[in-house]
Amino acid sequence: MKKSILSMLAIAALTFTSCNKDNDDNGGDNGSFELKVNDLKGDITEGVVTLDASETYTLTGALVVRSGATLTIPAGTRIESSATEEATSLYIAVERNATININGVAGNPVVMTSGKSSKAQSDWGGLVICGNGIANTGADGTSEVGALSYGGSDNSDSSGTIEYLRIEYTGAKFTASKEFNGVSFFAVGSGTTVNHIYAYESGDDGIEFFGGAVNADHLVIENAYDDSLDFADGYVGTINYVYISGVTKAGIEGSNNGNDGAVTPMTDATINNVSIVKGGTDFTASEQAINFKEGGGKQAYTNLFVDGIATACKISGDDTAAAARVSAGDFTITDYQFTEVGADLNVATFSGATTATGAGNGAAKPSWASDIQ
Repeated sequence: MKKSILSMLAIAALTFTSCNKDNDDNGGDNGSFELKVNDLKGDITEGVVTLDASETYTLTGALVVRSGATLTIPAGTRIESSATEEATSLYIAVERNATININGVAGNPVVMTSGKSSKAQSDWGGLVICGNGIANTGADGTSEVGALSYGGSDNSDSSGTIEYLRIEYTGAKFTASKEFNGVSFFAVGSGTTVNHIYAYESGDDGIEFFGGAVNADHLVIENAYDDSLDFADGYVGTINYVYISGVTKAGIEGSNNGNDGAVTPMTDATINNVSIVKGGTDFTASEQAINFKEGGGKQAYTNLFVDGIATACKISGDDTAAAARVSAGDFTITDYQFTEVGADLNVATFSGATTATGAGNGAAKPSWASDIQ
């Protein structure tokens, strides 16, 4: 009898160990979420889901990290959008009070890209992150895509970490005014770590900040269909080292609020070490290097290099709120260089040296960009 009991206990122990291993194989303590390499989609509602860097995942629908849950993506992980599903259904989103940790490293980034054999802009949505930060559009907004709530009163809020991410062929469109960006930050707080993002061939903006106070550094944005870098809705933060190439509309579009350009809290952005390169003949830079828009708010640029664009800044003639900010000295550019002969510096207050190098190498891609690609 004792021998039989011991045998039963041994079998039970083996069964318990096996169950634990199955949980680990499925991405950790992830509640009811089922992680499938060839069918990555669904709601992560609790616990931690960790992807496997040795796998290439196929995104077949919306992958949403819900409040209280965490998604961890280790260095070298590759996610490809489905080649057959509707493009607007393919995106990764993070709710308020949820966490995403994209843990790429130099020379081994996390890659999110199209799974089509012939890749193009708008093949899939993109990455959407929502936080509890302050937006001057209200404390409880709804994201343009993904229908997620965002905003609050905590500009120090954390949504996790994004480091060394390459994200490509994003920007799927619902309509001409409703479309994904490469990466969208909705009221994301300064407790979030954001650095080394390479956004390539977005069908709308490359990277956009809607309110919040998250800081970012070392961004590369190439060939965005609309604006390359965009911030609006009371964004308060610092962005360091940005290389922009292939400008269709504006290299940088900075706004305060689309409904009331003078509303507070006002956008207050500091942008340092920036190269804006128009690119080849396919690019127009129709809204110039910087589009100071919808009231503009406060914007301070240092070490700005612009290549191939004749006008530094655009302000619409009927944007009285933006004009008021310029008159108040709230739109400044310190240390700059324009390669266009006779370039029009237009409206901003310019000062300092005229030998700026921008992101580090003038019109050429800086050396640090290779770490993300």
